[in-house]
Amino acid sequence: MQHNPDFSLDGAKDFDFLIGHWRVSHRRLKRRLVGDQEWETFGGASSTRKILGGLGNLEDNWIDLPGGAYRAVALRSFDAQNGRWAIWWLDARAPHQLDVPVIGGFKAGVGAFFAEDVLDGRAIKVRFLWTRTDRASPQWEQAFSSDSGASWETNWVMRFDRAA
Repeated sequence: MQHNPDFSLDGAKDFDFLIGHWRVSHRRLKRRLVGDQEWETFGGASSTRKILGGLGNLEDNWIDLPGGAYRAVALRSFDAQNGRWAIWWLDARAPHQLDVPVIGGFKAGVGAFFAEDVLDGRAIKVRFLWTRTDRASPQWEQAFSSDSGASWETNWVMRFDRAA
């Protein structure tokens, strides 16, 4: 791969911790942004590989929801011009609809990514956090805000453990 010296590849390896095969433990709020405190837990699996010559990756997911399993894909790409990542989500239950990308990056081992979206007809902010990226079991969590980011409700947590 030829590198243009006007651009920085710092950060292009931020998601290298996720390359490989994983067992995934999910914990998800049943209802979002309504004050619900009822969580459901379920399993899953994922496999992540590099794409775009190392400037992106593709994560293939099997999510075993209590109401029925489905597949989904996380597509990530790194922009060397601004040092930021974009993450898109494609759910096989809606195969022609990519979610709004969350944009961000890593600082001190924590990845923070944000987007503006709509939930049930109202504007919300979305936040993805990647933590524990230096450990054998990294963690992802999703949170929504209906008050422009003044407060956040974490609604989904995924813990990754290497598959044998």
